[in-house]
Order: sequence, then structure tokens, then C-alpha cells
Amino acid sequence: MKTTRRRVAALALASTTLAGCATVQNPTKEDPLEGFNRTIFTFNDKVDQYAVKPVAKGYVFVTPQPVRDSVTNFFSNIGDVYIAANNLLQLKIADGVSDIMRIVINTVFGVGGLFDVATIAKLPKHDNDFGLTLGHYGVPSGPYLVLPLFGPSTVRDGVGMVGNYFINPLTYVKPDSVSWALYGLNLINVRANLLGASDVLEGAALDKYSFVRNAYLQRRRYLLSDGSAAATGLPDYGNEAPPPKYEDVDGGAAAAAPAAGAAPGAGVAAKPAAPASAPQAASGATAGGAEPASGAQPATPPADVPPTVPGGQIVPPAHFGYPSLKLR
Repeated sequence: MKTTRRRVAALALASTTLAGCATVQNPTKEDPLEGFNRTIFTFNDKVDQYAVKPVAKGYVFVTPQPVRDSVTNFFSNIGDVYIAANNLLQLKIADGVSDIMRIVINTVFGVGGLFDVATIAKLPKHDNDFGLTLGHYGVPSGPYLVLPLFGPSTVRDGVGMVGNYFINPLTYVKPDSVSWALYGLNLINVRANLLGASDVLEGAALDKYSFVRNAYLQRRRYLLSDGSAAATGLPDYGNEAPPPKYEDVDGGAAAAAPAAGAAPGAGVAAKPAAPASAPQAASGATAGGAEPASGAQPATPPADVPPTVPGGQIVPPAHFGYPSLKLR
């Protein structure tokens, strides 16, 4: 009877998986198993919704913030052990030595890692694991894969989880019940720290699955490329051109006006020649009522010809009869 029930359960699971695979007609190149992944993603989401998230909320309710911070620091200090190991495996000696110094300082002066003294001492926190070590030596990531209860991953990162398990010091805590209890506490503590992020995700993302997949793959490429934005396919805003300077408006106008009026071949510094007596003659002729000289330009342009604005000046149009003002 038990064998029959197991077979029925296996057939139900297989049919559900095949149904999920059949729902996606054109999966992406990085996610050829999208139908299967969406089924597992839905399963994980339900487990989180009805089991992990309520426990995390209860944990936040009964545990003060300083205690939660100390728990976070404790597991972060343990995580530095396998981060340091993977940095050394990748021959990142400086990062590996920095991680070892973090472990020593936090363990000795941070009361077993309950306080993050190393960050106060300006020692950076790195992020590394065995999946990145495999990628560092050329192992391809393989298809995107959602693991039951573990969440987003790839084939390479899924294999890397096995290496992380054996490098993690929590694995060797005896008895085994204490080891699994520490793993469980770490899971609940991490989920409690992500309560705000999950609420934003549920409210902002139209398709949670696609959002989580793209974010995971981009972050893994970012970590594998040692922080290069080009590897993620995102634009790099680190080397933008400096903005133009608008302080010297008059100088720009004065430099642009001779350039516009100068003949070809004349230097930029050349100024248009004007006789010294021209302004005086024009003013005298106007005062005496005589017509200006034939070679002199009138003081004001004709009404049907719009005034010429030299380059670099900004003259807004006049409104309601008020004269235009030059912006400085």
C-alpha cells in the first residue's frame, strides 16, 4: 500500500513538472528550463509565504534589534571563513589575508563575532563562494536553475553549494542537532533581514520570477568579473564627461562674436575693424537732424529684420511689452 502511494505521489509530481515545462513556449537562452523553474519557484514562494516568512516575523517581534544585529554579525563572521578560503583558492591573496584578519579581529575583540569590529577597523567585507571559484577557473555557469528550498541558482552554483557546505564551519559542529539548529537560525535571521526587500518586490515587480532571475544572474556576473559593470550588460556611469561650465557667459559671447564675423583665415582673437570716429559721427548726425553717413549702419535695425543674437548669449522673447533681458 505504501509503495502504491509513493508511486502515485511520484507520478503527480512528474505530471506537475511536465505541465509547468509546457507552459513556456519560448524560453530564454539562459533559462531553457523556465517551465520547471517556475514550478519550483511557485513551490518555494508558497513555503516562504506560509512557513518561513511568518516565523521570521515572529522572530523580529520577540527579538530586539541589537540581538538580531549580533546574530547577523556572528554568522557573517563564520561566513568569512569560506569567503577567505575561496579567495585563497582563486589566488586573491590580499583579499584572503584581509578576510583572515577580519575573522581574528571579530573573534577576539568582537566577542566571538557578535560585534563587527573589523568593519570599524576599515577592513572590507568580501563576497565569495565555491561557485565563483569554479567560474574563476573557466567552468561555465550552465542553465539557470531554481532549487527546492534553496532558491535561484545555476548548474555551476548548485555544484558549488556542495563545496560551500564542506567549507562552512557550521557543518562540523557536534552534535548534528546543534549544527542543523544553527543553520535554521541563520535561515530565519537572513529572512528577517529581507522582510522589507520582499515587500518592495511584491509591490513593484510585475513578474517576480523574471525579476529574481535577472537580478541573480546579473549579480553573479558582477561578482565573477570583480565588480566590472560591463560584464553584467549594464551601462557604466563611473566615467561620465564633466558637465559644461556656464560661469563665463560674457567671455564666451565675446569670443564667439568675432569668430562669427571674422573673414576666413582670420585668427579667433581678431576683432572686426571699426573707425574710431564712426560712433561720434553717428551720434552727431543724429543730434543735428542730419542723415547718417552712407557707410555707417543705422543705430537700430529695421522693424522687419529680427535682431541678430551673437553665439553664447541667451535672449528670451519679450512678453507683454516688456524689454528682453540678457541672462547672466
